Amino acid sequence: MKLTVQTIADAQTDLIDEFQFFDDWMDRYQYLIDLGRKLPEFKEEWRTDANRVHGCQSQVWLRASGDANRLHFDAISDSAIVSGLIAILLRVYSNRSASEIISTMPGFITEIGLDSHLSATRSNGLHAMLKAIKAHAGAVLDQNHG
Repeated sequence: MKLTVQTIADAQTDLIDEFQFFDDWMDRYQYLIDLGRKLPEFKEEWRTDANRVHGCQSQVWLRASGDANRLHFDAISDSAIVSGLIAILLRVYSNRSASEIISTMPGFITEIGLDSHLSATRSNGLHAMLKAIKAHAGAVLDQNHG
């Protein structure tokens, strides 16, 4: 039996489909919180200033590992909803190639409706996390071409 790896486009489509299942935003927020609770453990020694994502109102740490062929991200926040936002970003962008990360626009954010239903501070935080993920991918590509 062959294991098929989900493409980055499939990951976005699946997230959009999951969120469309919910009729109202209270249910969608609860789903986000539930996703955040399922994040893998984030080790205490990873909670360094170097791993801190700036631009978020809550505290967020993001750690990248791997290489240009496959970047893995671990992240955590002290906010339940932000942890959920992290969970969906990691579903789309973690364990992808650096070039795929950089070239993939986060269309799912608009499709789900996050851009219009998040507070300004949470929206800024979401974009700061996305920028950090893409910056890690860009730095890895620069190292390979430098």
